[in-house]
Amino acid sequence: MTPLAAEAITDAGTGQLVLAAVLGIAVVIVLIAWAKWHPFLSLIIGSAVLGLVAGAGPADVVTSFTTGLGSTVGSVGLLIALGSMIGALLAESGGADGIVNRIVDRVSGNALPWAMAGVAALVGLPLFFEVGVVLLVPIVLLVARRTDIGLLRVGIPALAGLSVLHGLVPPHPGPLVAVSSLNADLGLTLLFGLICAVPTVIIAGPVYGNWIAKRVHLPVPALLAKADANVASGDEDYEKDATEVRREQRNPGFWPAVLTVLLPIVLMLARAIGELTADKGNPVRDTLDVLGNPPVALLFGVLLAMWSLGRRVGMDRRETNAVLGGSLPPIAGILLIVAAGGGFKQVLVDAGVGNVVADAAKDANISALLLGFLVAVGIRVATGSATVATITAAGIVQPLAATLDKPEVSLLALAIGCGSLFFSHVNDAGFWLVKEYFGMTVGQTIKTWSVMETIISVVGVCCVFLLNLVV
Repeated sequence: MTPLAAEAITDAGTGQLVLAAVLGIAVVIVLIAWAKWHPFLSLIIGSAVLGLVAGAGPADVVTSFTTGLGSTVGSVGLLIALGSMIGALLAESGGADGIVNRIVDRVSGNALPWAMAGVAALVGLPLFFEVGVVLLVPIVLLVARRTDIGLLRVGIPALAGLSVLHGLVPPHPGPLVAVSSLNADLGLTLLFGLICAVPTVIIAGPVYGNWIAKRVHLPVPALLAKADANVASGDEDYEKDATEVRREQRNPGFWPAVLTVLLPIVLMLARAIGELTADKGNPVRDTLDVLGNPPVALLFGVLLAMWSLGRRVGMDRRETNAVLGGSLPPIAGILLIVAAGGGFKQVLVDAGVGNVVADAAKDANISALLLGFLVAVGIRVATGSATVATITAAGIVQPLAATLDKPEVSLLALAIGCGSLFFSHVNDAGFWLVKEYFGMTVGQTIKTWSVMETIISVVGVCCVFLLNLVV
């Protein structure tokens, strides 16, 4: 127990700790949603308010916050950085475009929405949501134009595939933060996340996309329609971005790109399966424990990507290094938010707030999974940030995790991840990104994107509850 925990638990009663938690979270929400402060600064100020109201000394609050910040960067930051490197090489080499084009070119008609959901999920494994949107939306718009199948019928499945992976499957920041905060097993969380992702993508993607497309009719945005019309008419003299041309000229091939993306996932899954099926001391299990350790698995993924998506497609060492280096600055903001969230979580834990919530949940007989989901939903709707929702909810229910068995802790991380996706609306940057790309009004974006996110959240947590009954 840290000095802050000892002091706060000794000097502060239950009512004071609850008030400290409410005020700390309220400060974060107000600063993000109303004052429009950056979440990094908001979490720092919220942590200070939480610790001081709980009765801790300023020095202890600083110590607790920096401890949480450092441990979070050490456990999560490395994985985010390595995942970002794989994603950057996949995008720059043309591998992402190749995967999309290969699948879309071989599928037509009513199967296209299902193909778009699948390819979005595959491409979304190593990519952050925003990067996936930037890569996939132009393809979605072109497919909708050329096939006349309807923009939302192919767009919603693609967005669903990206969003589900973002919220439920490591190495995305949200699931990683929950796993780290709850000390959950990453391989097991990955396995359960993939199991939950399949039905969730199907229902929120092709099924809902087909239903909503009949009720919300969207034209393809004019700019893209014009470009596509030029291509269809044989006029290929329109200007292309130099990066697009370079990606088209570099074609790593379908299977090399797919296998590169899947390698870290396969290694982590193999480790989880080995832990479930082999005894400790077994040489095979020991080997899988090393190879499937998340930093090791992602490092192997980066090394393979440097060859299969770099050297193999014509990049020299300097260019490959530039792509890898260029992948890090864009994630600086994410890393800072995650790190500050880890500090906020640590102040919550050290102040004893989590123990108060855990005791109250036991007395009220509330399921830890349901509590984690509901807390994440509340923070998500208030702040618009899935990462902040995940961090805060994980910190609050962390003491409950100590009472659960290993599989249930992983399911708790997924329940929190599901809650963090609930009803994206006007305070979420993703809401505006989707709105602008698809040329929708605010009302149309709520009917399509916001409802889709809510479906993902609810269906995902239902899958978590069902898994909890059988594991």
